Amino acid sequence: MAGKRKGVREVLSAAHDALRRKRVVAVVYFTLRFLVIAVMAAQFFNGDFESVFLCGLTLILFLLPTVFERALRIDLPNTMEIIIMLFIFAAEILGEISSFYTTFKSWDTILHTINGFLCAAIGFALVDMLNRTEKFSLSLSPVFMSIVAFCFSMTIGVLWEFFECAMDQLMMLDMQKDTVVNAISSVMLDPTGGNRRVLIENIVETIVITADGREIPLELGGYLDIGILDTMKDLFVNFIGAVVFSVIGYFYVKSRGQGKFASRFIPQVVEVQPEDINPRQPKFGRKAKKSRRNRE
Repeated sequence: MAGKRKGVREVLSAAHDALRRKRVVAVVYFTLRFLVIAVMAAQFFNGDFESVFLCGLTLILFLLPTVFERALRIDLPNTMEIIIMLFIFAAEILGEISSFYTTFKSWDTILHTINGFLCAAIGFALVDMLNRTEKFSLSLSPVFMSIVAFCFSMTIGVLWEFFECAMDQLMMLDMQKDTVVNAISSVMLDPTGGNRRVLIENIVETIVITADGREIPLELGGYLDIGILDTMKDLFVNFIGAVVFSVIGYFYVKSRGQGKFASRFIPQVVEVQPEDINPRQPKFGRKAKKSRRNRE
């Protein structure tokens, strides 16, 4: 057990050191980490321990890109690493704790679109790494690589919707947000028990009757759809994000990796991480300044 804890500490420490050598990424990381710790402290004093746990999870997620860098021997572009951290902060801290999902109706849509874009970039990078490494004799066309990236992104999107549905059914979390509709059409309303759809339009109120006879008016101005429209919307915007990057990736391969925009999102395979080549390289911050003074 002690060995495992030591191993985890070493991995996190190495990720920390790698982050500090990327100046722009380090500034974003430490700024977001400060904000998360401040929110964590505030939620602790408010007695909201669920949010405290969410903040702790967010701090761990911030380090995952760098951990994967070292584990997979890749070098993530600064732009992609920064977007991933901002995405995590926007989803967990702003979305969940600060209730941006309900305050701003488009917040969830924006994040799912970005998620589709990022997952397509990750899928494209995985295929690109296989295409370039000497261990595999692959020579994939740009069209095939774009299709794989698109399919990878959509698969991640579907798996996430599975997770949301499971959490809603098992823990009643309402991760699949409901939608108010004013018309429904269902064969379950056919009084003959057949397959004829029954349409109800102009719904302005829904009343729920519980087993003990209570009547609860929802006062939503319509009928409450349970999650399906939210799921379809999430998958559609994920589709848009995946298509956009797949097209960008296609032209990136066609131009033999010369595309400046796409290169900001596609990791590169490296045999050795930069910090391992020169372990004495000064870190970002005070130690770097002290090292420069010593050299002078």
